[in-house]
Amino acid sequence: METARAPETPARASLPEDLCRQMGEWRHDLHRNPELGFSEKRTSGIIAAHLRSAGIAVHEGVGGTGIVGVLQRGTGSGAIAIRAEMDALPIPEENDFGYASATPDTMHACGHDGHASMLLGAALYLARQGTFDGTAVFIFQPDEENGRGARAMISDGLFERFPIDAIYALHNLPGLAPGRVAVRSGAVMACEDTFRIELTGKGTHAAMPHRGVDPIVAGAQVVSALQTIVSREMDPVESAVVSVTDFMTSGVRNVIPGQVVITGDARSYSPQTGDVIDAAMRRIASGIAAAHRAECAVRYNREFTATINTPREADIVARLAATLFGADEVDADCPPLLASDDFGAFLEHRPGAYFFLGNGTDGSNGRALHNPRYDFNDDILARGAEFWTRLIETRLPA
Repeated sequence: METARAPETPARASLPEDLCRQMGEWRHDLHRNPELGFSEKRTSGIIAAHLRSAGIAVHEGVGGTGIVGVLQRGTGSGAIAIRAEMDALPIPEENDFGYASATPDTMHACGHDGHASMLLGAALYLARQGTFDGTAVFIFQPDEENGRGARAMISDGLFERFPIDAIYALHNLPGLAPGRVAVRSGAVMACEDTFRIELTGKGTHAAMPHRGVDPIVAGAQVVSALQTIVSREMDPVESAVVSVTDFMTSGVRNVIPGQVVITGDARSYSPQTGDVIDAAMRRIASGIAAAHRAECAVRYNREFTATINTPREADIVARLAATLFGADEVDADCPPLLASDDFGAFLEHRPGAYFFLGNGTDGSNGRALHNPRYDFNDDILARGAEFWTRLIETRLPA
């Protein structure tokens, strides 16, 4: 397979110190004032105001609270998009630093405050002194955490209103050394499917089980049998996970309940694998329910599509990162993760690449994403913004 030509990096210094300082200030402000998906009104307002101040055309309300900034230079017809998320998580923060969340039960536990800040910094630099020929499109997306924001923007005509040739995104990764880049061609993040299995029996006194139909016994067997889907239904070389995450009943100490609800999560790297899991789950749950004289209803929902990088764009990321930061700082064939990101929905429509930027291995920077003591690493803001500015300048050369 032919690989993309290594980008020629424009010769210039790193981002100005005042811009790097501003990115840190924006990040702390967003962290202190987190907003959940489709409620990012303050966040999107701040971003829109900064973009306008730099002369960037701003389109608000795309897909709800989404923001699209458009910056055109010269007469080039090429257009490259970069996406960052804006939403926080419904998690109470346990950090005690000065910019900790001031919103109860809500925090930026995934680093979207950092992603948005570095993209905003890159956009302002490009507007003020960037050298490129074409159109840079800056996408600030709502509601990534629930997997609805990307599709909302697409349904709102994102690609028709803002034609682009390719789209890129990054995500910080705790456990990876600060600023190190990891990318791969093909599947880099998984599908996420959710399921709900409802078993209906006949409630009765705990001392008289023969007078009822016990959905707990049936449900317990369903939970155990679901573990055979990956081990016995899937090709061993395929990666998949089926996890039961809740088992709910209406019973009390001396009452066998009439209903059990089992919910959970399934991950894989292709819709075809999801089809196998879906069909097997329905067959297993229905068969066990019938054996126990219970009724069964299964809902299997496709929440996130897999994030699948196109080979050329993944190669562009790896080569540019190696040019900017050194080959030793880049893993061009990193293992895929079974976590999910709705950036995959964009990649169903346009070529592009999603990559990881190391957040650190120590302290709050090394804690897992979605952990109440996690924090984005301010030291990687400049590296992320620098990458975005050079990507635009190399993909849209003047």
